Amino acid sequence: MEWFESWFDTPYYHLLYSNRDYTEAESFITKLTADLQLPPSSRIIDLACGKGRHSVFLNKLGYDVLGLDLSRQSIEFDKQFENQTLIFDVHDMRNPIDADPMDAVFNLFTSFGYFDKESDDKKVFQSVYNVLKPGGYFVLDYLNEEYVRKSIVPESVITRENINFKIGKKIEGRHIIKDIKFEADGKSFHFFEKVKLHTPETIHSYAAECGFERIKIWGDYQLNPFQKETSPRCINLFKKTI
Repeated sequence: MEWFESWFDTPYYHLLYSNRDYTEAESFITKLTADLQLPPSSRIIDLACGKGRHSVFLNKLGYDVLGLDLSRQSIEFDKQFENQTLIFDVHDMRNPIDADPMDAVFNLFTSFGYFDKESDDKKVFQSVYNVLKPGGYFVLDYLNEEYVRKSIVPESVITRENINFKIGKKIEGRHIIKDIKFEADGKSFHFFEKVKLHTPETIHSYAAECGFERIKIWGDYQLNPFQKETSPRCINLFKKTI
């Protein structure tokens, strides 16, 4: 079992990140769909949807949404939100997506870069490309590698519901590694997250190899232009041109 399969399926993962800003996320998605001029009833995949907050909001905006995630626990939670135009399913993003052609695929909030093999990273781009309509969009919201290297905080403690999560961060080669230790329910736990520090150039090469054209790069959730030195995010907009 790979690290993301075990960690993402624990309740502690969702507890640690329970402070994520829904208002900022919804504002970002509203701006994003407006910029793409996606009309209501467009078909969108929320790839690596987690607990479904972005899928649910996209659906409220009028879109036909398919939320996919590797975590069976997350998808079981998401099922409560389903309706005729909002469906959730367990799926590994490296595998082909069995769905009708889509208008857009969103992969949001650094839900990529977990795999050790470059071939697995490329499989994600290929599966997305294959499920999109000609002219369809792929939005890959990723960390900005250079910004991460400059702003890393080696040690911190985050408290959630009386649990102290001791967080250590370090860069090893092409990866940023987050070491997570805590005690809960009378037990000691130790997990880690390992994400590749893909450069914008590498991401572009993977996309171009599949046939995508990169249209824009934004640098934050307000959709300001990307600045390699200072932007906290690297939000890529690709288009399937064929």
